[in-house]
Amino acid sequence: MTTAMTTRGIQARERLIEAATAELAGTAPFEVAGVARRAGVSAGLPYRYFGTRTGLLVAVVDAFYQRFSDSIALRIYDAPTWAERERQRIADWVHFLYAEPVAPAILAGVGDGELATARSRWLQEMSKVGARNMAQGQRDGEIPADRDPEYLAAATIGGTNAVVAVCLTRDPRPPAPDVIDQLWSFVAGAVGLSSTGKG
Repeated sequence: MTTAMTTRGIQARERLIEAATAELAGTAPFEVAGVARRAGVSAGLPYRYFGTRTGLLVAVVDAFYQRFSDSIALRIYDAPTWAERERQRIADWVHFLYAEPVAPAILAGVGDGELATARSRWLQEMSKVGARNMAQGQRDGEIPADRDPEYLAAATIGGTNAVVAVCLTRDPRPPAPDVIDQLWSFVAGAVGLSSTGKG
């Protein structure tokens, strides 16, 4: 009996996060009552699982960055060179953000201090992963060894998110292939990629 309740609780929590994600991606102001209506639950249930409106929004931010991390940041690419792998990562990154209806709101920095803390936590985690990745490019001889890999990771992650955030506000949005080409030029230049790897 307890397992069934736990399973139902997990399912209800996930349904609320999905509804909150859709609500945040919409044009109306984000309201917990709207999330409850969208999820088909009582107005009090979101508070039971998340405590506050901010707690619910933090869960949406966490779910967004977890999807990003699983499909982009932590993905292992098979291409033979660092440059080829990272160009593919940039392409996947842009396509991911273009396809995520909630990306404009999250990249724009919606919310209060607690949400900023959640975003900052994810960006720090991604910077750690990115720093290991940059260090691999240095070991491979594709990136100059005298550059701090964590600085490079922070700059490219922040820059890529900022560029795509601008693209998401444009109507019409710039074609993804154009954005990818320009972002790759930025990343290749920022990390000091050798001319043979710039492709």
